[in-house]
Amino acid sequence: MASYAIQEFGLSERQACRTVQVSRCAYRHPSKKVTDEPIAQELRQLAEKQPRWGCDKMTDYLRNQAGYSWNHKRIRRVYRALALHLKRKPKKRLPARIAQTLAVPEQRNQTWSLDFMSDALSNGRAFRTLNVIDDYNREALWIEVDTSLPAERVVRVLEQLLSWPGKPASIRMDNGPELISQRLESWAKEKNIALLHIQPGKPAQNAYIERFNRTYREDVLDAYLFDDLQEVRRITETWLADYNTIRPHEALQGLPPRQFALQHA
Repeated sequence: MASYAIQEFGLSERQACRTVQVSRCAYRHPSKKVTDEPIAQELRQLAEKQPRWGCDKMTDYLRNQAGYSWNHKRIRRVYRALALHLKRKPKKRLPARIAQTLAVPEQRNQTWSLDFMSDALSNGRAFRTLNVIDDYNREALWIEVDTSLPAERVVRVLEQLLSWPGKPASIRMDNGPELISQRLESWAKEKNIALLHIQPGKPAQNAYIERFNRTYREDVLDAYLFDDLQEVRRITETWLADYNTIRPHEALQGLPPRQFALQHA
């Protein structure tokens, strides 16, 4: 507008700027059109090559390695506009867990303990095991083996165990996703079974099953190279029979779990 007034009406620069209400500085130094597309293009390419890099690493690379002189604030603004920020996995929100005294039960089916273990077949395929023991005589009630053991599978295993050794008063476990599911909680409430969750990061509060896991790891999982799940199940069932009826247990006066339960019935 100021240039038009000067050319058409012969006004001076001062008069023209005063007429259109523009400062003489802005008239003499018009703003340059700055686009962020070059920065956006570099960030997109860098995000494809290095998907785990954050904004700070990308900024350092563009300024130090690629030789660009872009301001770090400008790079961060474009980075946020492109939504390239890494997604953080939120922590599980757990209710306050109270430490439970790890006492020795006085009778069978007073407290069970369960836990998961992981291993792999010879072809690299991973599998899991669900171990369940009775804390009274450390008897291994069952070891379920499969590639996936969701909450529904855990409930099914526990439901089957209720028909043989009986119903426990409580079950001690950690805070895995399968063990804090609504499905397991509703099942335990229906069966009137208390779920004793240990404090996060405190495996010693579930020491009975942790000690059993070590024995199972050394005697079976680390001792054999499995070709398929059927082989894992077959060897595990044979080992379970020996563990419960033959193998002496130091905490049970040198007796196997079932013999100890018979003598102290």
